[in-house]
Order: sequence, then structure tokens, then C-alpha cells
Amino acid sequence: MEKAKLSVIQLFALMFIFEMGTALVVSYGTNARKDAWLAILLALCGGIVLFYIFHFLYRQYPNLLFTGYIRELFGKYLGWIVGLLYCLHFLYICGRNVRELGDLLVSSTLSETPLLAINLTLVLVICYVIHLGIEVVGRTAEVFMVVLLLLGAAGNFFVLVSGDVDFHQIRPFLERGWKPIFTTAFPHLLIFPFGEMIAFTMLLPYLNRPQLAKRAWLAAMISSGVILSWTVLLNTSVLGIDVMQRSVFPTLTAVGKVNLFDFIERLDAIVVFTLLITVFFKASIYLYAAVLGIADLFKLKTYRQILLPIGTIVIFLSLTMASSFSEQGEEGFLNHYLSLALLIVVPMLMLLVSVIRNHFARN
Repeated sequence: MEKAKLSVIQLFALMFIFEMGTALVVSYGTNARKDAWLAILLALCGGIVLFYIFHFLYRQYPNLLFTGYIRELFGKYLGWIVGLLYCLHFLYICGRNVRELGDLLVSSTLSETPLLAINLTLVLVICYVIHLGIEVVGRTAEVFMVVLLLLGAAGNFFVLVSGDVDFHQIRPFLERGWKPIFTTAFPHLLIFPFGEMIAFTMLLPYLNRPQLAKRAWLAAMISSGVILSWTVLLNTSVLGIDVMQRSVFPTLTAVGKVNLFDFIERLDAIVVFTLLITVFFKASIYLYAAVLGIADLFKLKTYRQILLPIGTIVIFLSLTMASSFSEQGEEGFLNHYLSLALLIVVPMLMLLVSVIRNHFARN
């Protein structure tokens, strides 16, 4: 572990931006059709339950990284293997996020730019910031959270006054009953993005006031979940559910429809800048968690000596995981079951083992 400390505000900023991630822009929860916004709120409730599991485990081992207390609970050898699986999973999701940003930039604004140039530039900048330390990442997040909120407020304002919003398009509520809402929320929306917050178990030991971790985590999760639900509701009101389901980047499409007085238009840049900020920090957290975990598992003195080689692996993953965005979505479906195991099943097993061990220790 590096000698660094994160403030509560910095942790909140990192968590808030992390939760926004690509969920703010990509097609999200549309299997529930007009009730997608309700499915997100339902998944948020499940995410809060997951948070209490993560927080309980953290309170048992406040000075250890997640890869450290996996070995404490599952044993030296099994815990090491499971910890390595988590690190590889973090790397894979980091590559997916980088690829999604590259696909958006190529399809919207930089159509003549090679995907390699975009992904390479982004990952090198991420590696540089992580090399400077987690404190630098946290201070940068504080600044960019304000920028993100301003961009979000501007985008919402222009969409609401554009005249394209028709809230009748989200009616009737519960059009197909509760079943599609539950099947969409659990486990898909629960995993992405709420279950992904497990990456922050690698950062919590750096918090300068550990007693406030619970408050920061819950505040970030609830606020981001409400914003995601509102964004999906607004997109549905502008585009209609049929266009929403066909659109790859519905938020980009909805904001792109804005045309005020034939003067204020082409506001796609708001969405592009928003995704650039959220993906930068989300990929940074994943890459940092991965290299920190690998350094911990292999007992390296510092994570910095493996940062650039692993960054190169992320670039390779982002370019080779799929030939197109649609193929990447199909591959993500196959990865769904691994995420279900690592983000939900294994933490529940860890909770069970910890409770049993504590019970016998007391007796």
C-alpha cells in the first residue's frame, strides 16, 4: 500500500463519478421498457444491501485491502486464487469502459480517428495519473465532479426547454406488471453499476476518517442511482421506448435532438465530455484496484513497477475484445455470469464465513 490518504469528499466524488460511468450514456435497463426508471430504483435498493455486506467485511479488516481479507477468510491458497480472479475482472471491465468511450468518440465526433489512437491516449493518461498516486486522483475528482454537475444541469435544462419532452411516453406505469421490472433489476442492474462498487474496497483503507466511509458510500450510491433513473426517464420521454431500445447511445440521441431558435443545437459535445469524465475516473479506479491487488498478491514493494505493463494489457483488451459495439454487448452477456459470482455470490460467502468465524471466536 502507498502512503496516501483520501478525504471523505474525495471518496464521495470518486464514488459518484464511478457510479455514473457508462450507464449514463449507454442503453440501460430498457428490458423493463417504460418502467426502466423504476427498475433502476429497485436495483438501487439491492445495491444498498450489497453495500452493507461490503462495509461489514471492511469493518472486520479495516487495515487490509480486499485481496488481503479474502485470504484471511478463504485461506492462503484459495484466497490467493480468488483475489487474482478479482484483479483480472477489474482489468477486463477497465478495458470494456475504455472501448465504450472509444466507440462513442469514433461514432459521434472523431469518425476519422483510429480507435487505437483514442484508447492509447486515454490509457496512458490514466497510467500517468495513477502513477502520481491515489491522492492526486481524488483531488482531480473533486474538481471534475463540479464540471460534471454543471454539464448535467446544462444538458437537462436544454432538453427540458426544447419542447421535445413528452412525459406521456412513460405511461402507463407497470405496463407489463412487476415481473419485467424485477427480472431487469435483478441481477443485471444490480451488478451494473451498483455491484461494481466492490472495487472501492481496495481504496477504503486509504480513507483518513474511516468512520465516515458508510456515509460517503451511501450518499454517492443513492444520489447517482436517482440521477441514472431520472436520465432514463427523460430519455424515454424524448425518444419513446421503441427508439430507446434501438439506440446504442440514447442520451446522445436525446440531447442531439435539441434545437432552440435554430441557434442552440449540436449539443452532443455535452454528452461526449460527460462520458469522457466518467469513463476516465471509472477506468482509473478499476486499473488502480487491479494493479494494487496484483502488487499485494505477489508481495511487490510498489504497484508502480507493473503499472505500465498492465496498462498495455488494458489497451490490448480494449481493442481485441470485440470487433464492434454490438458484438461487445453480446460478449458482455457472457461475462454476466462471472460478474454475478464475483460481485454478489462470493461477497455473500465471505459474509457467511466471517459471521461463523466471529461466532466461534466469541464462544
